[in-house]
Amino acid sequence: MSATQLPTEIAPAARLLTAAEFHRLADVPPEVEWFANLSNPNTRRVYENAIRDFMGFTGIARPEEFRTVTRAHIIAWRDELARRGLGGSTIRHRLASLASLFEYLCEKNAVTHNPVKGVERPKTESGEGKTPAIGDHQARELLAAPDKDTIKSKRDRAILSTLLFHALRREELCKLKVKDFRHARKGVPHLKVSGKGGKTRCVPLHPGTHALIHDYLDSAQHGTDENGALFRPVRNNRTGRHDAAITADGVYKLVRAYSAALGFEIGAHALRATAATNALNHQADIAKVQEWLGHANIATTRIYDYRHTRPEDSPTFKVSY
Repeated sequence: MSATQLPTEIAPAARLLTAAEFHRLADVPPEVEWFANLSNPNTRRVYENAIRDFMGFTGIARPEEFRTVTRAHIIAWRDELARRGLGGSTIRHRLASLASLFEYLCEKNAVTHNPVKGVERPKTESGEGKTPAIGDHQARELLAAPDKDTIKSKRDRAILSTLLFHALRREELCKLKVKDFRHARKGVPHLKVSGKGGKTRCVPLHPGTHALIHDYLDSAQHGTDENGALFRPVRNNRTGRHDAAITADGVYKLVRAYSAALGFEIGAHALRATAATNALNHQADIAKVQEWLGHANIATTRIYDYRHTRPEDSPTFKVSY
């Protein structure tokens, strides 16, 4: 090969990794790679708790020791979690976290099989969600609760309406930017939502919510900040900044405060359950609701489907003598 055929050399100044750093990264175990590749902080926290618990139970000290784990180790850990009094849902989540690690190790040919597969998991306590949905009259009361002509009340009305008409997770609401409110499809305003797993979905925007967000932005005066947070704290005494997004904890406390004042204290997730249940009760197609909620599995959507338990649909009321 002549010199003119050689690939262009990289200038020394352009190299960001030193030779030592390059070789260190090449030697990173796949177990560490798997965890480093988890981008969602909530997922990282949940998986880290599960893996740390398993390592403590088995005495694993080095990543490579995961490759000697057998199904017997998994079963023993599952039984220990049950002895500690952990609920079935928690145990299933911890097993799922461990299964995710071993799936990655299988892909990297670090292990021959996933030892979590075939391990019996605790049965679900119920096919229904544990988060209670509120009634229609309570939802209307909640929407009307922020009744002052202030920026905070206008923001809170817009937030409550966004949650109740679009079934967003509170983290999804906090991620919304001003530009995410500007989308339209076939002339219909849409909300661009960044969901779990980096998935994005566009949800048609309810006309009432659209008007409330407009009213809030006009008063808060950040409607031209396209890349800025849509919903922001009214006050931020710690930093003095007003351009940061409202936090998930802030949304939770907001819903908690208004609902408690009305006599039914709930969290923000109850509004997601309410929206899903209401849509299904009004004959929305369950596959469309699954897409609307951003669920990967329709079985998760079914926990909000209470139509089979409605007293008015019971055969009791079909009997006529």
